[in-house]
Amino acid sequence: MKLVGKYVDKRGTGHVTLRPEDDEDMWHLYNLIQQDNLIRAPAIRRVQNVSATGSTESHRVRLNLTLQVSRVEYSSSGPQSSTTDQAPSGSAPSSAPPTTAALHISGRVTSENQHVRLGAFHTLDIEPNRDVRIEKIEGWDSIALSRVEESCVPGRGAEVGAVVCGEGTAAFCLLSQHLTVVTHRVSVPVPRKASAPGTSQHEKAMAKFYMTVYDAFIRHIPYNSPSLRAIVFASPGWVRDAVYTSMLNEAGHRGDKLLAKSLREKSVKVHVSSAHVHSLVEVLRSPEIMAQLKETKFAREGIVLDKFFKMLSSDEMRAWYGPEHVCLAADRGAIGTLLISDELFRASDPKTRKRYVSLVESVQQKGAEVVIFSSMHESGQQLNQLTGVAAILTFPLDIEVVEAEEKEAAEEAEGKILEEEGAIG
Repeated sequence: MKLVGKYVDKRGTGHVTLRPEDDEDMWHLYNLIQQDNLIRAPAIRRVQNVSATGSTESHRVRLNLTLQVSRVEYSSSGPQSSTTDQAPSGSAPSSAPPTTAALHISGRVTSENQHVRLGAFHTLDIEPNRDVRIEKIEGWDSIALSRVEESCVPGRGAEVGAVVCGEGTAAFCLLSQHLTVVTHRVSVPVPRKASAPGTSQHEKAMAKFYMTVYDAFIRHIPYNSPSLRAIVFASPGWVRDAVYTSMLNEAGHRGDKLLAKSLREKSVKVHVSSAHVHSLVEVLRSPEIMAQLKETKFAREGIVLDKFFKMLSSDEMRAWYGPEHVCLAADRGAIGTLLISDELFRASDPKTRKRYVSLVESVQQKGAEVVIFSSMHESGQQLNQLTGVAAILTFPLDIEVVEAEEKEAAEEAEGKILEEEGAIG
């Protein structure tokens, strides 16, 4: 993401102009743009002209429109699965995957335009490398400003390429700071060894599977990208070792020195419980990956979430979740680490968003750690199943005791109000 322009005063009012470049930038915009924000971006509008004779003529016009947002839609999609996806033997890998995410912003036009009347409804299709200006009527809060700064850090990109495979199946994934994208899937029918005399049919099918994986890998994993730190081969059994060995041998056979070098330097083989994409959570928890990626955001998310679940099973008085309970713990200064999903900051109700922003700011002011999870990672989706907010406490608190104290304090406050009303009366 490129920061084209920024004007935000001390009160938080102002605007920011950004230029998205890839899928992760689209995800950042989706998290930045809220209902009732003013968005200015390029658009294509069909315009009809009526001649003096009464005939109509329509044509498309590219113009800049300013909308007051009523709805924001984000979709992330990759190539369809294929069992015959093969690349030419001499094809070079792309340094970055193509942009496949789509961001649609709907609302009413708020600025005069010779082609569009004021108040007309329109949907902006945000395109890569096109400037988008965002103005927040209620002001920019600390969470939004920190996301702008984070999105504009240079040198970002996919940091992990993963091949989650089973016997005859493989899913190719790219993990960046905020996104997990399944770029491709392959599936090759593999007969059981006992279903035919000997193992010839089984071996032929597996050989075809290895070649399909090799060709798909070249197309969908940017193994030569400087930002890619690790290439993970994950499977429940022996398949990961066989896939890695076959790819290394085929790279040598084809004379692809770049691929062979990347495989030797970046590859990590990890055991997982299943051949599904959900197993990426186990991949990020593995000691091999944690050692290589301990400084990355998504690895930190996995480590913190694993710590929370361990705390929940061993000392539940130090592991709280749910908005009400976490806020009570924050009021008592008991939070050591706050886990919160970015989904909560996309709430359509401004009061709800402000509540979570205030929670984050209050916890940070007390010196505690705040980890904002991306809901596009498996760890973020797991946190969303726990209401999207949780906390690891620095000291144990009994929820029942805290709730009883809150109830008693509320009753005392109500009693004082009644006493004051009686004295006035």
